[in-house]
Amino acid sequence: MDKYRDFLGLGIAGNFALHLAQAGEEEDFKEIITADEASPKGMFPFYLPKHVKEAKTILNTYPLSSSIIKLPLQNVNVQAEPEVTLICNLEYSSDKLLKITPTHFGAYNDCSIRVAGASKISDKKNWGKNSKGISENLIQIDKFSDGGIMDNYSICSFLKRDGELHAYGEDVELKGYSYFYEKLQEWMVNQISTQKDFGPLEPLDEYISTCKNPTKAIISIGATRYTPYGESTFLKDGDEVFVVLYNNRVLSLQNVMDSIKDNNYDLSNISLLKQKVLA
Repeated sequence: MDKYRDFLGLGIAGNFALHLAQAGEEEDFKEIITADEASPKGMFPFYLPKHVKEAKTILNTYPLSSSIIKLPLQNVNVQAEPEVTLICNLEYSSDKLLKITPTHFGAYNDCSIRVAGASKISDKKNWGKNSKGISENLIQIDKFSDGGIMDNYSICSFLKRDGELHAYGEDVELKGYSYFYEKLQEWMVNQISTQKDFGPLEPLDEYISTCKNPTKAIISIGATRYTPYGESTFLKDGDEVFVVLYNNRVLSLQNVMDSIKDNNYDLSNISLLKQKVLA
């Protein structure tokens, strides 16, 4: 899972209704003013492919894995964050980001430390190798707009603990994201270009320029809502995390659950991320 080492790694905070409240992070964004109530709160870096003096050094550590999550050494609470990730092409004009074009999508785990008082969102996002998750089987995007393949997909997630499978995140259609398709593309370009070093946010355009304007990026577009079990359950050694994007025109949620229990997957209609949690 080293193929994204030259990619820029970014995430979006607050792009699904109620998630920030469930994660106990609303207070972090109390000073952030957005264009409208449904707007995401901002973007954060989780991986920088080149050294950026102004950013924390840990962001140069490649965190992605398709098979394991390694818990931090310190005794802190960690939650999985089931998300959709986009593999994107980035285009620039006069050293400024001009366009973001998603080419593939897939299951993603924006695994996060739950700690009060972190100065930046990114402080909770990358604590070393194997602290993030991305599916090995991504799905090609025909068009990132209404009528495209992503219209047909839903996301669900589960935690297996002591042999029992628990719903961790809600089962929701991808179109349930607050900002999606063209609206999301436009927002991301503007946010990256204008976001300042303020509160929990960081100056992404400066970071990107220092990284010599990468032409490829992994962008996770926001965590979905937890089930009551997911909201109150932190990861521990031996757990297994499953994040599944599935074609809801072909498969049902029960089909997905049966596939997990049988360890037998229809990879033509899903993007699967399965990670073992290690202390």
